[in-house]
Order: sequence, then structure tokens, then C-alpha cells
Amino acid sequence: MEFESEDAAKIFYDEYARRVGFVMRVMSCRRSERDGRILARRLGCNKEGYCVSIRGKFGNVRKPRSSTREGCKAMIHVKFDKSGKWVITKFVKDHNHPLVVAPREARQTMSEKDKKIQELTMELRNKKRLCATYQEQLTAFMKIVEGHSDQLSKKVQNVVRNLKEFESIEQELLQHR
Repeated sequence: MEFESEDAAKIFYDEYARRVGFVMRVMSCRRSERDGRILARRLGCNKEGYCVSIRGKFGNVRKPRSSTREGCKAMIHVKFDKSGKWVITKFVKDHNHPLVVAPREARQTMSEKDKKIQELTMELRNKKRLCATYQEQLTAFMKIVEGHSDQLSKKVQNVVRNLKEFESIEQELLQHR
């Protein structure tokens, strides 16, 4: 299957997940080293992987909860294609846990956490663009300062040369008196 955008693929898989009876999780992505844009994304079941306990590191946990992770492998992998479309390159259908079709338990839209991550990612991209703009402006300013510095250096050298000539003329005049 092909999609016009990464978001269209997410929406499709999220709707599929709700119909089938699981909750979609946005998992990993691969970014371009050149410009940081996303080239591929993994979307899967929220029961993917296993929860690693952190109790020993941060003291006792007040309300220990059972893990929601069960090592489920169900997922799709979408990749940005040369054609400009997002293409599903891998699909794992089978879940290793019971599916729930009750609408209360299946998420309706992206979680607040995913929305916040998306919002912060956009903010980070904007800040990176702003930094790049500032860097370009600073580089241009430094080139102007460098040019003025070179011109000032030449003018100082001319003044020194003129002073030396003036001093030598003055010495000649004093000697001829």
C-alpha cells in the first residue's frame, strides 16, 4: 500500500488497529543524516516489547502496576519512496495476546504523549532552522567585518608609509637649513 504522507499511514494503521482490537504505538523512525527528515517509520502494537523494571534504581514504587507489554511483534514498516509516497515495506499481522474490540479500551486518536512528542519535534525543527538562519547571518556579518578589517589595515599601512615619507622629507629640510 502507498500513502501520500507519513501521517496518512499513521491514521490508516491507527484505524486498522481499532477495527482489529489493539492500540497502535508509534515506535521507531530512521532520519536523513543530511536534513533530519524522517525516511522510515515503524508502527506497531502497544504490547510490543517487554517492560524493564526500574524499581532498584529509584527506590520503591508506590503503586506497582502489571506490565502492559507482552512482546507482541505485530507492526508495519513504512518507508518514504523515491516516488514521493510512503510505502508499506513490512507487515506483521499476528498478535501473541487476545485482541479487544471494545471501544472504551481501544484508543480513539493519538495519545497525548504522542501529540506532545509531535509538537516538540516540530518545535525542535523550527529551532534548528532558526539556528541555521542565525549561523548564516553571523557568517555573512563576519565576512563583512573581515572585509572592513582588511580595508582598515591597508589604510593604517598607508598612514604609516606617509608618515615615514613625511619624516624623511622633514629630515632633509632640517639638514639643508
